[in-house]
This record gives sequence, C-alpha cells and structure tokens, in this order.
Amino acid sequence: MARKRRTTTRSKTRTAAKRRRPGTRRKKKSMANFFVPLFFIFCILSCLGLVTLVGYRTVTASSFFDFQAVAVRGVSRAPRAKIEKIVRTNTVKTGVWYADIDLIKREVEKFRYVKSASVSRVLPNKIRVVVNERIPKAVVRIEGGDYWVDKDALVLSRVSNGERRPKFTMFGWDQSESPDAIKLNKKRVELFVSLRKEWQKFDLVSRVRAIDLSDLREPRAIVSDSGENVTIFLGRKDFGKSLKEGLENIAGRGKDVESIIISGSRNVIGYRNS
Repeated sequence: MARKRRTTTRSKTRTAAKRRRPGTRRKKKSMANFFVPLFFIFCILSCLGLVTLVGYRTVTASSFFDFQAVAVRGVSRAPRAKIEKIVRTNTVKTGVWYADIDLIKREVEKFRYVKSASVSRVLPNKIRVVVNERIPKAVVRIEGGDYWVDKDALVLSRVSNGERRPKFTMFGWDQSESPDAIKLNKKRVELFVSLRKEWQKFDLVSRVRAIDLSDLREPRAIVSDSGENVTIFLGRKDFGKSLKEGLENIAGRGKDVESIIISGSRNVIGYRNS
C-alpha cells in the first residue's frame, strides 16, 4: 500500500508542472509583443531625429543665411563705421545663423561712447545692433586739453575744434581713477550741470570762462573783466545770486581786482600786486 501512495504523489507533481508550463509561455509571448513594437518605434524616432539634424545643418549652412546687411541704431557719437566692420568681420564667414552674437556685443561695448549694446539676428541675412550711448555732460580741462565727460565721470573724448560745447570749462578734475576720485568726479559733473542751468536763468553763462571745482565745498567761477581773469568765490549756495553780485562788484575793475569772495555779509576783494 505504501508503494502505491508514492506513485500517486509523483504523478500529481508531474501533472501540476505540465499545467504551469503554458502560463510561462504566455508570459514570454506577452513581453515580446510589448518590446518588439517599442524597438521599432525607437528606430523610427532615431531615423526621424537623424533626418531632422541633417536637414537642419544643411539649411543653416546654405546661402539662405549668408550675411548681407547690418543695421546700427542709436548712434550719434559712437563710430558707426567701426561697429559695422565688427559685425562684418564676425559674420561673413559664419553666416547670420552661426554668428557669435555675444562676441559682437562685447566688441561693440568696448567703444567709449557705447554704454550698452543689443545685438540680434534678423533672419535670414541681417544683423541688428542697437546702441545705448553715453551722453556728454561737461567739458573738463585735463593736461592742457578739453575733454567730454559723462555723468558717470567717464572721460569720453577730446573736444574737437568747432564742436558745439558749453560756454565754460571745468577745472579741478581728479585723474587718479580711485573709487573716491570717481565718486568726487561724479559730484563735480552734477554740480557743473546744476551751475550751468542756474546761470542760464540769470543770463550769466556767457560771462563765465571756467569753473574751478577742485574743492566742492568752495566752487570758484573764473570770469573776464577788462581783459583780465577774475576769480569769484561763490560760497556754498545761491550760486546764481553770488555770481551776479560778484560781477557787479568787479565791473570795470578787472585790471586791479584779482578775486572776490562772496560771503553774504561782507565781500572780500583781493587786489593784484597787493
């Protein structure tokens, strides 16, 4: 009886194994049905990507994007011709599409009068440069020459002969270019602009030849009277009234008077040869 039971157990195990085999086959078949289409989709997408890449390179390298023109805007004092040359040099060989826009921008912004620049492609064959220029605010005397400076105390260029300019020049510019010097020079430009506006109201600009701002606490106007230069110490406020008062006190006395200090209560006159 014991032998019959073992035979029965073995037959049951074999039967169960046979029942499990069809399920394993179905699982393998299901995985194949999933991965085979996925592989074909991958191949198709790869081919499309390759075709797109080749087409992109072909189009961008074609004559369609060859450089033909440059448009420069916002230029009054900055050198237009030199800016156009920079664009051509960096675009003719590469074409508009591959032009190094950032490099062109950096090169253009090296010019003194260019505060900032915007460079863009105008497809298919044009480059546009828009310049934000620095504006001259004052004329300063540096080492015997007169130069334009802007509100940031940056020396821009030498004043050309016959160029329209302010009636008077600033003395006392600090050339050290240290942070403190730049800060004080900015204040000098601000004061120069303020004095010019105030004196225009009093119709006195034409009488001033120079303004000495070496000491910002004590600005001095240099005027002409009787063919001689006379220095007027303006005090710390009401510069228009101080200049007018000083001019009235030295009128016709330029040969004798060298300077006058406008103090409010009592003016102090300095005489030549005294």
